[in-house]
Amino acid sequence: MATDPYTTLGIARGASEKDIKSAYRKLAKELHPDRNKDNPKAAERFSDVTRAYDLLSDKEKRAQFDRGEIDAEGNPTMPFGAGGFGGGGGHRSGMGGGAGGFGGFGGNDGIDLEDLFGGIFGGGGQRGGPGGMGGGMGGGFGGGRSRSAPRGANVNYRLSVSLTDAAELANQRITLSDGKTIDLKLPKGVEDGTQMRLSGKGEPGPGGAGDAIITISIAHHPYFERDGDDLRLDLPITLDEALSGAKVRAPTASGAVMLTVPAGSSSGKTLRLKGKGMTRKDGTRGDELIRLEITLPEGDEDLAKRLEGWKDARNVRERMGG
Repeated sequence: MATDPYTTLGIARGASEKDIKSAYRKLAKELHPDRNKDNPKAAERFSDVTRAYDLLSDKEKRAQFDRGEIDAEGNPTMPFGAGGFGGGGGHRSGMGGGAGGFGGFGGNDGIDLEDLFGGIFGGGGQRGGPGGMGGGMGGGFGGGRSRSAPRGANVNYRLSVSLTDAAELANQRITLSDGKTIDLKLPKGVEDGTQMRLSGKGEPGPGGAGDAIITISIAHHPYFERDGDDLRLDLPITLDEALSGAKVRAPTASGAVMLTVPAGSSSGKTLRLKGKGMTRKDGTRGDELIRLEITLPEGDEDLAKRLEGWKDARNVRERMGG
């Protein structure tokens, strides 16, 4: 049972959207795995915090949770039928190793997922044809066909994936209803809401097991933002780095790289890192767009003295009529 999302973020139930976002950003920066590589508990907490924010930042889901219609995992609180007959499916949480899939990806049963995928969720009817009786019994039975035995129910899972894992198509660990743990290979072009089908991994039934249907939820990131196939990032730089130019570390989905900041860069200048964005359906990658933000120190008397008497004579607001 997941912890109450309000408790996870440390906010009251009546918190505003701004309060929710502020609490998440603070905790995400504190617990992000890049800052806690030797602390697996921090990675788990990061996963919990991200999952809580995903629910509370969605107005519809938050309202459903407040009314008691869904639980902290986003699953309906009313039980689903999981019997061997009929078409209804159960709904289970497939969070497995957490939102970001942090840690190793070994898998417990050596299942080749390529053999399990029925493809990206796209339909498919009941397996098996009519029974062997066919129409050969003659007119005494009205020429009717016997029906195939019904399959077991499908089981629905929700899997929260970090934005960087979605970009890199990093394997995700998921625990199925039978207790088996497998490594799930994300499809190219994965988006929030993408559904995947694992054939025969649902509930057992007379006509064979149903399927596992996994809905992907891409978690919010503390500093990356998705823009189509691209990733956007606001990168703080100092005044001297902007004036003189510098090489600075910039995060990407696959790890930090050294970025060249051109001399004379202004806040708002955007630099492009080719192929560091999201993975498209054709296997190519979008770009990472880095927007520079010059940050000035507060109360720096030395800087104030150095600039005393200097004035930039340009009319930087001329195009606005200033």
